[in-house]
Amino acid sequence: MFEKIDVNSIINILIDEGIIENNVIATNNKTGSTDGVVYFLSEHDETKYVLKIDRPHQITLTEQFLGTYQYVKLFPEILYTDPAKEYIVYTYITGATHHNRGLKIDWMTILVKELFNNYEKYVQTDKWGRLGSPIQLWREWNYRSLVDTRNDWGSLLSNEDYKRVESIFENISKNEDQEVRYLLHGDTGVHNFVFHENSLVGVIDPSPMIGPMLYDFTYAFCSSPDDLNLETLLAAFNLLHHESIEESRLIEEVIFQLYCRIGICIKLHPHDLKDYLQAWEYWKSLQ
Repeated sequence: MFEKIDVNSIINILIDEGIIENNVIATNNKTGSTDGVVYFLSEHDETKYVLKIDRPHQITLTEQFLGTYQYVKLFPEILYTDPAKEYIVYTYITGATHHNRGLKIDWMTILVKELFNNYEKYVQTDKWGRLGSPIQLWREWNYRSLVDTRNDWGSLLSNEDYKRVESIFENISKNEDQEVRYLLHGDTGVHNFVFHENSLVGVIDPSPMIGPMLYDFTYAFCSSPDDLNLETLLAAFNLLHHESIEESRLIEEVIFQLYCRIGICIKLHPHDLKDYLQAWEYWKSLQ
């Protein structure tokens, strides 16, 4: 469906709107993880803008999320949204994802202070999950993650380990009615973090969802296999403006998230599997 959209026509519209100059060069970004089509727009050999073409529903969600958090410096700035919601243009953040990210405690500190502590409570609904497909209970989200992950790497996991994670799932689901709903990025992993000169400078590609702040926090912590230790976790968590929880509960949340992350690792980042399995043994020993 996206192939039918004429990029040159879009560029002409952006020029007419005064968003970009008339000498812009568009380059298709074929390495992105987004479902839509992404182009980098360059002026004078410098990439300055991102043009994202996607389904109207997804463009609307992106616009809503970035608009809500327009004061968060880690996010790109929206410059233009197509009235028909077929595309959106926002600022380009210079850097690279995954690589040259420095110490985990350093980028987790930036995430906590500049992003997570600025999350806003979401009171427009009593549901959870993706904004585009909400569900009734947060427990349901965790259960889906549990089952999907077992299907992904169940053969690498002993039945005893699965029962352990299943028990943790029950524990962290007990007090769901006390959880506070926040508007989350929903995909806070190193693949969506932009690093420049060993420092976190941006967060891209939101998958907006409603959930507890702890979800995005533990997702980020477990999104790379380096420095997956209790010292790093507690140092970052102590900076988080969050309802007080017991350390044992925090450890359970990390074990559950790590279990799910290993399933993602097997499918998308198999080169990290050895380090993740070592981390798995470490976190089991803490429970």
